[in-house]
Amino acid sequence: MLSTFALLKNLPALQVVLPLLAAPLCLLLGRARLAWALATLVTWLGLAISLLLLWQVRDGAVLHYAFGDWPAPWGIEYVVDRLAGYVLLIVSLIAAVVMPYARQSIAQEIDPALQPLAYTLLLLCLAGLLGMAITGDAFNLFVLLEISSLSSYALISLGRDRRALTAAYQYLIMGTIGATFFIIGVGLLYVMTGTLNLADLAERVPELGETRTVKTAFAFITVGLALKLAMFPLHLWLPNAYTFAPSVVTAFLAATATKVALYAMIRFIYTVFGARFAFDEMHLEWLLLPLAAAGVLIASVVAVFQHDLKRMLAYSSVAQIGYMLLGIAMANVTGLTAGLLHLFNHALMKGALFLALGALFYRIGRSDIDAIAGIAREMPLTMAAFVVGGLSLIGVPLTVGFLSKWYLILAAIEHGWWPVVMLVLLSSLIAVLYIWRVVEAAYFNERPAGAAAVREAPAGLLIPIWLLVFANLYFGIDSSLTVGVAGDAAHGLFGAPQ
Repeated sequence: MLSTFALLKNLPALQVVLPLLAAPLCLLLGRARLAWALATLVTWLGLAISLLLLWQVRDGAVLHYAFGDWPAPWGIEYVVDRLAGYVLLIVSLIAAVVMPYARQSIAQEIDPALQPLAYTLLLLCLAGLLGMAITGDAFNLFVLLEISSLSSYALISLGRDRRALTAAYQYLIMGTIGATFFIIGVGLLYVMTGTLNLADLAERVPELGETRTVKTAFAFITVGLALKLAMFPLHLWLPNAYTFAPSVVTAFLAATATKVALYAMIRFIYTVFGARFAFDEMHLEWLLLPLAAAGVLIASVVAVFQHDLKRMLAYSSVAQIGYMLLGIAMANVTGLTAGLLHLFNHALMKGALFLALGALFYRIGRSDIDAIAGIAREMPLTMAAFVVGGLSLIGVPLTVGFLSKWYLILAAIEHGWWPVVMLVLLSSLIAVLYIWRVVEAAYFNERPAGAAAVREAPAGLLIPIWLLVFANLYFGIDSSLTVGVAGDAAHGLFGAPQ
């Protein structure tokens, strides 16, 4: 009993420490298969831990874990509430599905000598993302943000296309600018309050909200995190990074990295500064609403004209980030619920789509639209998975994408913002266009003359893809978990009765 209690007590630390310690072991093992086995085991354990943590806070409880028994705000503290548990589940679920897929995908797309390093970097990135979701310290959040970012830069550079190096360098420059803005904002808050603990900041910042220093800190933190989450027009690093990274890296980052950066922005807006300061004093909605709307519309239109399918989905991700920011800009419980709900739903749909593209790349070595002509006859399961993921992206009923857009429309109607309703509907119609281009090429075009015969993707790739596909359908039909947790978290952030 005591050992079980001790284990449960230390789950917040284990969530981050396990992948952090396993990462160098993958490199020391030296063999790709052993590194993959260890990484897969760690991600499955991480998923189990996140489920246990979410179960413990399901009724509104908050877990606190102080490192070294130094109580907050003097020491670093990990804090798990419903919102943190929700994000931990998103990240660990994607990692647990992607890692089994990684063995065959990485074996084909990354040089053998670098494959153990790839698993090391994936685990480091995972540790950083999980840590960002669970930490209760602003500077510790910066450190974990940089751990995830630095490993992401290296992962992107492992792509065999030489343009992967340019993409990684571009991401490095813009990511460093974003991190610099963020740490300057945190430094300004520390100067004014003398603390880095998020809960402590939340108590002290409102008393100083009228000072220029706090307002400047708010601006720096918002812009820094906007760069990290690829908010339009600060998204320029994202299309190349997703296009030229190895398939498994693209799928993992697209489903997790920007979502955790958005979570960090939500934490600072609603927990540290407070909704009243952010929207009544700083009028954040005046910034977020037009940029989010522009991102949704422009990125969707640009996606229609992309020849490379990974680049097409990358621009689609910029548009989907716009949906989440629209929810935040609504500044009401329903809008925030929609944004938080889309954190989870977009991870499922974009993870499935990018993994399906990875399976196509595994067989044909390309990801452009000409290469997939008639491919549905030879890879029916892979293309069927892509179609279901595409329907979810469009927002067809009984998929997770429909739920996100439904709550976003409800939030807009609450405000009487009918142009936003029309924007959501128009962007969904544009999504039909670029998804249909893929369906038309794969199902209705003929295979190029002289093209080699192609077999269906192996089971090691298909099983993870279809797990995410079924998740798109299951959570689109039974939304009690996702809508319930997102709604409760939104009420908690606004301080509204549930």
